Amino acid sequence: MMETTFAERNPMPEPTSPIDSLRERPNADVLIIGGGINGLAAFRDLALQGVDVALVERGDFISGASAASSHMIHGGIRYLENGEFRLVHEAVTERNALLLSAPHYVRPLRTTIPIGSTFSGLFTAPLRFLRHGAGPRRPRGALLIKIGLVIYDSFSRGGGRVPRHSFHGRRRSLAEIPELHPDTAYTATYWDASLHDPERLAIDVLRDGRAAGGDRARAANHVAAVATRDGRIVLRDESGAESTFTAPVVINATGPWTDLTNDALGTPTRFMGGTKGSHIVLEHPRLLEATAGRELFFENNDGRIVLIYPLKGRVLVGTTDLEHDMADPMVCTEDEVDYFIDLIGQVLPGIPVDRSQIVYRFSGVRPLPGHDGLAPGFVSRDYRIEAATLGSGETTSTLLSLVGGKWTTFRASGEALADRALEIIGMPRRTSTKGRAIGGGAGFPTTEAAHRRWVDTHAGTVAPERVAELLDRYGTVAADLVAAIAADAEDAPLVHAPRYSTAELRHLARTEDVHHLDDLLMRRTSIAFTGGATSDAVREIAEAVAPVLGWDAAAIEREVRLAEQRVHAADPSWEDASTHLEEEVV
Repeated sequence: MMETTFAERNPMPEPTSPIDSLRERPNADVLIIGGGINGLAAFRDLALQGVDVALVERGDFISGASAASSHMIHGGIRYLENGEFRLVHEAVTERNALLLSAPHYVRPLRTTIPIGSTFSGLFTAPLRFLRHGAGPRRPRGALLIKIGLVIYDSFSRGGGRVPRHSFHGRRRSLAEIPELHPDTAYTATYWDASLHDPERLAIDVLRDGRAAGGDRARAANHVAAVATRDGRIVLRDESGAESTFTAPVVINATGPWTDLTNDALGTPTRFMGGTKGSHIVLEHPRLLEATAGRELFFENNDGRIVLIYPLKGRVLVGTTDLEHDMADPMVCTEDEVDYFIDLIGQVLPGIPVDRSQIVYRFSGVRPLPGHDGLAPGFVSRDYRIEAATLGSGETTSTLLSLVGGKWTTFRASGEALADRALEIIGMPRRTSTKGRAIGGGAGFPTTEAAHRRWVDTHAGTVAPERVAELLDRYGTVAADLVAAIAADAEDAPLVHAPRYSTAELRHLARTEDVHHLDDLLMRRTSIAFTGGATSDAVREIAEAVAPVLGWDAAAIEREVRLAEQRVHAADPSWEDASTHLEEEVV
C-alpha cells in the first residue's frame, strides 16, 4: 500500500485573501496604514476602547523600520545631551513598565561604557545641547558620562526596575572584561533592557488587539493603501485585486515611508528625514565570551554610538547613522562592515574579526523628522502627530501622521494616536494600556520556582525540556504551542534547524498570518537572525509548512528562492545562484 503524505492526510482549504474581511465590510471608525510597532500599538489601544478599527500593512507585519532595531528597550541616555529630557523621562518610564508587562521578551540588560579619558567632551557638550554641530567631535569623557548617568538614574526614582550605575577605574575594569583595550581609563556600567525578540513582541501586540476587539479589530498584512478614489482609500492585495475602504479617521503609521504614503493618498507632505542604521550578527565564540554577558556601548570618534551586544548565542554589532534616500535599497554596505570590524578592534584589540564570521546583516531607516542639514546625531528621536484633511466634498477623513517614534515608547505613541482618534470620533477612553500585560507576558513566571511549576503543569506528551524552551521563546502563549505539538503525531525536530520542530512551525504558519516563507524565517522565528537560514534549512522548512499554506511543488520552489533573496537582501556580497525573481512592489 502506497504511503500518503502529510498534505494528503491533512487537506487544507484554499487560502483566503487577507483583504476579504475588509472587502466584506469596507468601513471602520479608524483605518491604520502601517503594521510596524507604532501602528500595531495604536491598533491594540483602539481595540481595547471598543473602537471599530482596521489595519493594513503592505508587507508583512514588522517588516519595515521596526524589523531593523538594535534589540533594546532603552531610555536614550545620549539624548540628554540634546536636551530631550521629556523623551528620556518617558522612555525610562516605558522601559520600566515593559520589564513588568512583557517580561518574556524585555529583560534587564547590563551595559558597560569603556571610557578613555576624564574630561574629554566636557566643553563641547554645551554646544551639542544647543544643537550646534560646529567644531571637532570629541568622545565623552568620564566626568560628562557621570553627569549623564546621575540624571539618567534620577528618572527611575519611584518605580525604577533596574540597579543604579557604577564606575570603575582601569584595574577593576580590566579584571571584569580582560579583553578591553589596555588604555581604557574607566568603565561606567548602567542598566537598560534587552528586547531579545522584537518581532514576536509585536505579534503579541497584534494578538492582544484582535482578542480585545473581535470582528471589530481587523488587520491584514500584504495589503497596501495605494491611492484615494472619491474620498475612499484604495486597497490592493498581492494579487493586484483592489477594493475601497472608508473611515472618518485614517492613521498613517508607515514610519520612514510616511511622506510617500501621504503622496499616494493625495495629501503631499514633507515630514520625514530618516537615517539608515545597519547591523551585523557574528558567530564568534571568543567575542561572545569577551563581552562578559553585557552590552558594550561606546562612542566612536565620529560621534556615532556603537554597540557590541551578546544575543541568542551570537554577537550583534551596530549601528550606523547615515542619510538615506527612500528610493534606494536598504543594505549594509561593505564600508559599514569595515567600520564595524574596525570599531571592534578599537575596543577589544586582541580579538580578530573577519567577514567569514558574519551570519546575518540587516539595515533599516529610522522614522526621523526632516532635519534640514542638521547632523544625524542631533536629530530629535521624539515623536509628534500631524493632522490634515483627506479627500474632499462629502467624503472626507482626518489624516493623522505619526512623525518619529521608536520601539521603547511604542505604547505611549500608540496611546497618543488613539487619544487623537477618540477625540475626533467622539468616543471616551474606557481603559488604559499602562501596566497591561502584553501577550505571553501575562502570567509569565519570573522566579525559578514559578517557572518550574509552569513547565511541570504543561509537560506531558511534550517533554519538560521542550516546554521550557517554548516558554522562553513565546511566553505563556507557549501553552498553545505545547497543545499543537502534542496533537501532531508527525511532529519531529527539523534536521537543519533542530531547535525548532515541524509541528511548531506549522502552528505558527497556521495562526500568525504567515503568507511567505520569509515571514516565518525572519519575523516569526529567529532562524534568519542567528544564521540558521541555510539553503537546506530553508527548503526543509518550506516543505514542513507547505500543507498548512496550500503550497504545491511549484509554490515551494518559488518561496524558497524568494525567501533566500529576502533573508540576504541587506547583504550586497550575497550572490543568488538561482534565477532572480521579479518581485512586484505592492
